[in-house]
Amino acid sequence: MKKIVLGAFLSLITAAGFGQDLLKPVEIDSMVTVSLPADYNKTDTLDQQVFSANGDYGYMVVVKAADETNKPLNKEKDLNKVMDNYVDNFKQQYKNASAQNVRDTTVGKLKAKAFTLQYSADDSSIQFKNFVLLYTTTASYFFEYAYPGMRTGVVGGELKTFLSSIKLSPQLDRGDQYLSNDKGMSPVVKTGLIGGGILLIVAMVVIIINKRKNALA
Repeated sequence: MKKIVLGAFLSLITAAGFGQDLLKPVEIDSMVTVSLPADYNKTDTLDQQVFSANGDYGYMVVVKAADETNKPLNKEKDLNKVMDNYVDNFKQQYKNASAQNVRDTTVGKLKAKAFTLQYSADDSSIQFKNFVLLYTTTASYFFEYAYPGMRTGVVGGELKTFLSSIKLSPQLDRGDQYLSNDKGMSPVVKTGLIGGGILLIVAMVVIIINKRKNALA
């Protein structure tokens, strides 16, 4: 009984008191920074920059997929379509996957998509990945925090610290995503769907990185 009470107490302390000093700001580029553990790894592959690190409770991945040929989507609804396409693509990469708490959010002045992916690992254990996705004319940015289901009760502080640390240059605004405030779909969405294809490649790269990393205990 004492072990159960102690475990619950430690879980509350962990969720509420994860130290901001354990993560340090990392410049992804001149427009985007995010905080990661000091011993993060950086790799360049397929015209993408991938930053990854083990936290105390989860695994963090940040991907910048640069594409100088991207054009602003015409309308906000076009951006929504691109984001929804991305979520669907990711679900297809994992066994028994479901997207939970899918929602629009903002990071700085930009519109972003956030969601949690629940899926079954090879050993049938339940796993979670929390995502934030940003799309701009020059690059797409992808933030992931992954953890096994058994750690759900203790990851809250670290997860919140990581995702809330995403900072954007004030130079970035909605004009770097779409041009018009009209709500209808436009033909330019085809450009965004191509961007969605690029993000599918990002998904595959991250899956490979996750398989190579040390398994979480």
